[in-house]
Amino acid sequence: MPEPIKVVIWDLDDTFWRGTLSEGAVEALADNLQLVRDTAARGIVHTIVSKNDFAPAEAQLVELGIRDLFVFPQISWQPKGPIIKDLLEKMQLRAPNALFLDDNPINRAEAQFYNPQLQVADPADLAQLAPVLRASGKPDPTFSRLEQYKLLERQQQARSGYQDNLAFLRDSQVRIQFREGAEVLPDLDRLEELINRSNQLNFTKQRVSQESLRADLQNPQQRWGTVRVQDRFGDYGLVGVYCVQVAENRLAQLVFSCRILHLGVEQFTYAWLGFPTLEVQGDVATKLNGHDKPDWITIETEETAAADPAETAAKPAANRLRVLLKGGCDLGQLTPFLQAYDLTVEEEFNFNNENQIPVHVEHTALLRQGRELPAPEKQRLATELPFLGREAFDTKLWTNDYDVLVYSPLMDYTQELYREKATGIEVPFGGYQNLTAVEPAAQAAKYAQRRFRGMDEDFLRRFQREFSFEGQISPTRFQQNLAWLRAQIPPEIPIFLLNGAEIDVPGSGETGGLPRHQAMNQALADFVATTDNCFVIDVRDFVQTPADVTNNLRHYQRPHYRTLAQRTAEAIGQWQGRQLARSAWVDLRAEVASRVLAKLKGLLGKLRK
Repeated sequence: MPEPIKVVIWDLDDTFWRGTLSEGAVEALADNLQLVRDTAARGIVHTIVSKNDFAPAEAQLVELGIRDLFVFPQISWQPKGPIIKDLLEKMQLRAPNALFLDDNPINRAEAQFYNPQLQVADPADLAQLAPVLRASGKPDPTFSRLEQYKLLERQQQARSGYQDNLAFLRDSQVRIQFREGAEVLPDLDRLEELINRSNQLNFTKQRVSQESLRADLQNPQQRWGTVRVQDRFGDYGLVGVYCVQVAENRLAQLVFSCRILHLGVEQFTYAWLGFPTLEVQGDVATKLNGHDKPDWITIETEETAAADPAETAAKPAANRLRVLLKGGCDLGQLTPFLQAYDLTVEEEFNFNNENQIPVHVEHTALLRQGRELPAPEKQRLATELPFLGREAFDTKLWTNDYDVLVYSPLMDYTQELYREKATGIEVPFGGYQNLTAVEPAAQAAKYAQRRFRGMDEDFLRRFQREFSFEGQISPTRFQQNLAWLRAQIPPEIPIFLLNGAEIDVPGSGETGGLPRHQAMNQALADFVATTDNCFVIDVRDFVQTPADVTNNLRHYQRPHYRTLAQRTAEAIGQWQGRQLARSAWVDLRAEVASRVLAKLKGLLGKLRK
């Protein structure tokens, strides 16, 4: 590879995994999963450009336990070339330092047309490329480089909500800390790295050796300093270095990491230094002037900068409501939108257990078992039933360490109940399928393809002997369980319940899904109508056609999660008797409209995949 790889851009279908997600189940490729983990630990960043629907693709990545190692995922039906060009600009990376993996030669050719120096490869070449990638970069066991790109991702997502960039900058709470003199010496290695490796924001381009730099740092005729930056998205760390030749008042070094590009840090630093003489060398990404000092930046001392602003923002203020969001992992898309309001959000979603099986922990029957069964029984079930696992009964519900519960009971709409013949205990699993009526060998083969552990033929035969099929919970029992749940939670804590869509989704495999949702929605509405401090957030107002969902009734197109978050925040505000305060950048209706339009246009691009 001609230049070192800093980012790997993955296609998904028949590249990262085997199969096409929109056509059915896909098979994880263990070598690819391990390659991402190994190279992320050496500072290589991973992202996605895939023609797919976002929600099911993200859910599959969560199921594989790999979602957190990807940043800036671009999952839509749009042409890939322009997307990659825009993606690299957002990530502040050059095309020669990016590797695009895609099984389709047309996609690779298009990507190179828009990004001429982009490195591309067929996934079949990974056997040869993997050793090179694993030897690239340098050890980064704490994933610090990944965390920096996650910070940048948060910043870019917020920036997209502003039409006025100055308003965004003023709302970003950019803080700078300058250190000089003896405080600079401990950062010798970082200073050398900045000076010798930075280009886009290296205004002087005077490379150094570590020995010469060590001597210069102790030269009284040179004023050395470092620049650290924080904002409300996180801590960028040490991102700048300067050196002023005192006698001449001339900058010998002025260098910044591209992490802080477009924040105004370089202009602020230049102004803070009093606009010394500067002879800019070569091309730079920012043009400095001798009169402006950005007024959206403040200076901090070392003491006041000790707290991470991201952590500070996450801590609840005295009047900040604490919300527990409980349901399927797709609801994770609500969290960034809810956090824009005067809310602190805790999440409790499904997860992959120790057997690599996705476990939903929100069915009301499972909640009751977790609350009412003795600990030895729960431990026995967790051990004997691989689709449960040791953490299946854990929940934050009973801590009462929250002010508002937002709960999606859609697993009650979906999952089947199985009764253990010896004890009468009921456990939920699957959905729209009778596990006691399937052929064990064939079903075990399907589970093996998904890398589920413990769901082999022997287990399935034993399960069919020991459990009876009860079917989905009845609307009446659903109401009874909701009443039980209401009684377990302090009455002053409101419960906001998300109902289900009422549309037909052809090809979803959920036969009878529409009438089932209609019956359960009615049961939910009747329960709320007669129960204090319970409310329904009605998704039927905006999820109304098959185009509004992805692969089933429960997974919505991404813009609808923003709408759902806004409806939820409005309902919480009405309950509290005041409109929730929010940052100006959450007004993203224009972006929602553009995303919906992009989806409609993307249907045409689907044919080109």
